Amino acid sequence: MSHVLIVEDIPDVRAWLCEVARAACAGAEIQEADSVRAALAALETAPFRIALIDLGLPDGSGLDVARAIKANNLETFCIVTTILGDDASIVGALAAGADGYLLKDQPADILARQIRETLDGRPALSPAIARRLMEHFKRTGPAAEDAALTQRERDVLAHVGRGLRNHEAAKALGISDHTVAGHIKSVYRKLGISTRAEAAWHATRLGL
Repeated sequence: MSHVLIVEDIPDVRAWLCEVARAACAGAEIQEADSVRAALAALETAPFRIALIDLGLPDGSGLDVARAIKANNLETFCIVTTILGDDASIVGALAAGADGYLLKDQPADILARQIRETLDGRPALSPAIARRLMEHFKRTGPAAEDAALTQRERDVLAHVGRGLRNHEAAKALGISDHTVAGHIKSVYRKLGISTRAEAAWHATRLGL
C-alpha cells in the first residue's frame, strides 16, 4: 500500500487531488495537510511514498516541505502540483529536490498517469513544463559538450535518463552503488545540475 501526502490549502482542490492520488495508486492511504506546518507534522508520523505539494501555502512555500522530505527520506517522490508555470518556480522546485512538476489545469486522468510514471522512475513533468525547461536550459544551461563527460559518466547518465535508480544502474553496469553515486555527483557538477529530472533532460539532449 502506498502512503500519499497531499499538501494543498484549498479544500476543493485538495479533495480533487486525493481522488487523483487514489486513481494513480490503488488502495493508497492518504494523509492531508493544508499548510507547511501541518505537512511537517505529518512527516513525523510515517514515511510517505509520494507527496503532492502545492507551492503557495498560507504559512510559507511548499518548497520547504520538499526540502524537509529530501533531507530525511530520499525514497519519497516529491511532486509539485501547482498553477505556477514560470521559470523561477520550476527551477526552484527542481533545485529543492522535486521529482516532478505538474500543472493542476490538466485532466485528472492525465495527472494520475503522470504520477504512476514517476513511480516507474520517469520524471513527472507536464508537457508545458518540459517545454519551459528545455527553453530555460537552452538560454541559461551550460554548454556541456559531449567531451566534458567520461564514457563511464555518459553510461551512468544514460541509465539515469531512463529512470533507473542507483542500484539498478550499478547492476546494469556491473559496478558498485558507491561508484554510481560518485559518477552521478561528477555528472551533476560538470553539467551544473542538481536533480534527476535535469539529468534526464541532459541525457535526452546528448542522445543517450
